[in-house]
Amino acid sequence: MEKKLKQQASNCIKVVLFGPESTGKTTLSQQLARHYNSVWVPEYAREYLQDKWNNERKTCEPKDLLPIAIGQMNLENKLAKKTDSVLICDTDLLETKVYSEVYYSGTCDPILEAHALKNSYDIYFLTYIDTPWEADDLRDKPNERERMFNAFETTLKTHNKPYILLKGSKEKRLKIAIQHIDNLLLNKL
Repeated sequence: MEKKLKQQASNCIKVVLFGPESTGKTTLSQQLARHYNSVWVPEYAREYLQDKWNNERKTCEPKDLLPIAIGQMNLENKLAKKTDSVLICDTDLLETKVYSEVYYSGTCDPILEAHALKNSYDIYFLTYIDTPWEADDLRDKPNERERMFNAFETTLKTHNKPYILLKGSKEKRLKIAIQHIDNLLLNKL
C-alpha cells in the first residue's frame, strides 16, 4: 500500500491548487495547463465520490480516503511522465489530509498522513473563498467556507509548504499564478 502512495521522481515543476471546495481550483488548473501546453492532474476524489453517490447515494466515509489517495497518486505519477516543464495538480494528498481531519474529528490515517507530508511540490496556490459557491452532489459546506479556508492555510503554514494566496477574479488569479510559475521555470534553467 505504501508504495502506491509514493510520489515518483520527475524533472518537472509541480504545482498544486489547494483550498476549499468551490474556489476555482479546477478552472485554474485547466487554464494553467493550457497556458503552459502541459498536463493537469484532475482531482481523483471527484470521480470516485460521484460514482459512489450515483451508485449508492452515499457520501465520503473514512474507508474511502486511502483508495482516493492511491487513485490520486496513480494519476499524478502517470501524468508526471508526460511533461518535463510544469505539472498542474488540481489537488494532492495534503488536501485529502485536511478533509480527513475536518470531517473525521481531527484524524487522518497515519500512512496517508506520512505520504501527504513527504510528497514534495514546488509551490501551492491557496485559493480564497471569494468565488461564488456552486452546489453539486458532493459539495456540502457552503456555510463553512471560512473555517475550511483557515484549515487549509493553517496546514500549509504548520508544515512550511511554499504557497501563494490567490484572490480576486479568474483573470487576476491566472496572472499571479503564471508570474510565479514563470519564476520557477527561470530558476530551473
